[in-house]
Amino acid sequence: MTNHAPLPVFERLDLPDTGLARDTYAFAAGATPAFVFFHSVRSYVFARAHARHQGLRAGTDYDDELLFISCVLHDIGLSDEANGDQRFEVDGADTAAAFLRERGVGEGRIAIVWDAIALHTSDGIAGRKGTEVALAQAGIGTDILGVRRESLPAGLADEVHALLPRMDLGYALSDAIVTQARSKPQKASPLTFPGTLLRHHLPHGAHPDWYDLIAAAGWGDKPVGAVARRRAETPEQVGAMFMEYLEAGDIEGLVSLYEAHAHFVPTPGTHLVGTDAIRNALQQLIDNGARLKLELREIRQVDDVALVSNTATLTGVGPEPVISTTTEILRRQPDGGWVHVVDDPFFS
Repeated sequence: MTNHAPLPVFERLDLPDTGLARDTYAFAAGATPAFVFFHSVRSYVFARAHARHQGLRAGTDYDDELLFISCVLHDIGLSDEANGDQRFEVDGADTAAAFLRERGVGEGRIAIVWDAIALHTSDGIAGRKGTEVALAQAGIGTDILGVRRESLPAGLADEVHALLPRMDLGYALSDAIVTQARSKPQKASPLTFPGTLLRHHLPHGAHPDWYDLIAAAGWGDKPVGAVARRRAETPEQVGAMFMEYLEAGDIEGLVSLYEAHAHFVPTPGTHLVGTDAIRNALQQLIDNGARLKLELREIRQVDDVALVSNTATLTGVGPEPVISTTTEILRRQPDGGWVHVVDDPFFS
């Protein structure tokens, strides 16, 4: 067994002291890197704390051994031996099931562990399954994202982290999932948790999102309702649509002209990232009655990227017009429309 965490941890953390629990501990310690193993054990400790907080009793309301096994093996799919062709959660669930069958565990108990591992990234589903499945996800969520950490007993997290250091878990775990997905893209289909992670590490448009999949379906479906927005068919049209939406006070129209993680500089020295922050800034312009005139100076387009510079005259935000030379980077989206990646009216 790789000595990630010595067996005295069983006593220090009062882990389930059964032969199967110790076998599971040894298997996970030998198969996974320390940051994964430590996370898995901490997840059990936090899951057990949540159970106590809810008044649930081990042996009566839930099977403590199954909860331990589910937590300690929940990321076994990130190990070399469990790295198959399915998303890591399912590879891990299948590996855990095989491990338990070899030790004579009954199929009913195996099914609980399988669900807990396969569904641990599935919000809204795991919590509706059995108690062990829900508790496992709760403990895992606490350790990875701090969900419900306020309900933990005082000092517990510090004690556990002293024994089992975090080792920058959130980023290390994300990197492990992406590394698998890069070598085996079938492990990260677009609408899965691994697919969402992988999308952040690939060039824009290389990994489709939901709307890209609709556009590629071949059925010719067109946007309706909230997403029924005109597209800027050329880079030049973006400025014209911005002026139109601003004058109409159409905040959603304005926001539709930006990528989700676009950069925007509403005033010198103020740098915003993301459509939530951009929406707030643009809403202030609307509330102030601002008007904008854009006159195209230069444009350079290379494939799906365009560099645009306008002379901008902004009125309604002060006693005098604000005149600036803009620098804007636009990108063509999978649906053919152009939107901002960077919009800086003061970078000239």
